[in-house]
Amino acid sequence: MAGQVTKLAALPIISVEPFIHPNGAGKLSAAAALHAACLQYGFFYLDISSYVDPSEPEELTRLARDFFALPQEEKDKISLSKEDGARGYARLKENVTNGKADNHEGIDFYRPVENPDKTKPVWGENQWPEIPGFREKYDAWVTKMKNLGLIVMEALAAGLGMPPEEWEQLRRKVDDSFWVMRIIGYPPLPNDYDGFSCGAHKDYGCLTFLYADPTPGALQVFLNQPGLAVEKDSNLPAEHGVEEGCWINADPIPGCVVCNIGEMWEIWTNGMYKSTLHRVVHKGSNYRIPFFFEPNFDALVEPLPAALRNQEEDRKVRKVTGSTTTYESIKYGDFLLKKVGSNFDTGKGRYDAD
Repeated sequence: MAGQVTKLAALPIISVEPFIHPNGAGKLSAAAALHAACLQYGFFYLDISSYVDPSEPEELTRLARDFFALPQEEKDKISLSKEDGARGYARLKENVTNGKADNHEGIDFYRPVENPDKTKPVWGENQWPEIPGFREKYDAWVTKMKNLGLIVMEALAAGLGMPPEEWEQLRRKVDDSFWVMRIIGYPPLPNDYDGFSCGAHKDYGCLTFLYADPTPGALQVFLNQPGLAVEKDSNLPAEHGVEEGCWINADPIPGCVVCNIGEMWEIWTNGMYKSTLHRVVHKGSNYRIPFFFEPNFDALVEPLPAALRNQEEDRKVRKVTGSTTTYESIKYGDFLLKKVGSNFDTGKGRYDAD
């Protein structure tokens, strides 16, 4: 069994280059690779070396390091409490997952809204550190990640075999993405700490693009393998529930971001794709910049016809009969508000299961 785990434990690397150019070669094979990665892992490395100069995220990391090195009173000037409770700076251990404080600090940004009102959840204004170049550099990153989100969405649509008209319908649900960006600083995790740098969770949105500094052994992905006993780590509480499988490392690879699908893709594919458990365990200092490409705030998320066709074809091939289950539709904004409303120091985390 150990050999089988080793064989499956390497996440695939898929280049975004075929999708950048209108008539890029290799689109079909890359789309098929994305589809396979989503079916098997829910995670993959996205090679963006042809899309982003590596010096750009390195500069973002430097700016993040500068911010987190500031005195606490300086960081608190953009505290969550000064806005809508979602946009701004959260102190170390202020964020909660699975009822336990996460050993990290961070700044959260959301898509700007019209007529901001900080008395309404997620409807305030973003708060930016007064560090020269900080907002300019991160605004440029947001623009690139929003465009990357549309590129990957189209590639995933191709992998599902969606005709152009169905892709256009899906595109209209993400063309004004209610994106989220976090800038996270992780100090070393104490050996006796009853928790994690960030506890095990599934992302609730659409697509996550994670850039991290080169620290290895930090991001861990739960690989679901029925029949495989999970190895116990006496220093870490089990967080995988009753699922069988193992935790694998998703170490940074130069030129790549780690990409994973969230619960919206699980609904869109009627369960074909699964949002995957992951966690962060840092033994040294580290900086991470996850960008969450999400549906539009008012988007209705429901199973896609292409996914239902794929499932029906699979049932025919396997000669499966009987009734099928269809995921319920949700309005993304309502789903988001329910999640965000309870993630800071309340005992229940943003990423926790309902």
